[in-house]
Amino acid sequence: MIGCVIAMDSEAEILLGQMDIENTKTLFGKPVYIGKAFGKEVALVLSAEGKINAAAGACAAISAGADIVLNFGVAGGLTPETTAVGEVYLIEKAVQYDFDLRELSGKEVGTLPGEAENFLPLELPALPYRRRALGTGDRFDDSPADHALLLRLGCDVRDMEGAAIAQVCKYAGVPFVSVKAISDVYGSGSTTEQFRKNCKFALLGLKSRLKDILESL
Repeated sequence: MIGCVIAMDSEAEILLGQMDIENTKTLFGKPVYIGKAFGKEVALVLSAEGKINAAAGACAAISAGADIVLNFGVAGGLTPETTAVGEVYLIEKAVQYDFDLRELSGKEVGTLPGEAENFLPLELPALPYRRRALGTGDRFDDSPADHALLLRLGCDVRDMEGAAIAQVCKYAGVPFVSVKAISDVYGSGSTTEQFRKNCKFALLGLKSRLKDILESL
């Protein structure tokens, strides 16, 4: 079963509208929609935004029987050279840029306890999308300091969920795949205004790819 951990209603709807829903339940405080889409068994968890919500959503998906977890939705691009509004990217690795134990451990920002590297690798199915590195944090902002940190770490894309899901899946021994459509790009005006203007457009492009994405898993 594919467990889809999705933050927002608008993101979830692009798959729910194409699912045959057979059952609904609540796990870890999150609604779970169980059914089939494109010939695949799916449990879609609507997690809400943020890392803790995403982690709870990942636990719910795995508890529902997922043997692979998928996160899809919109995200912000960090430079116009590496990302463009409406483009869809396959995430190859993810880091929590707001996790910082440098003063205690001396390790780079995002390095979790017990880990040697700050980025966690993701599964890479056979999809014809360019690969990008994801930075995850509990902030949606235009902060120059956050932007500079994300670039220094080597991130191309930012969101509020992906790396937290990657952490739970690593601990659970469950493969994790993430596909992101860009709704805003730093430096092209307010990211909030871009998000509101472009979110629907980005999700329509992602919706048209869901069949291929699910069939690749």
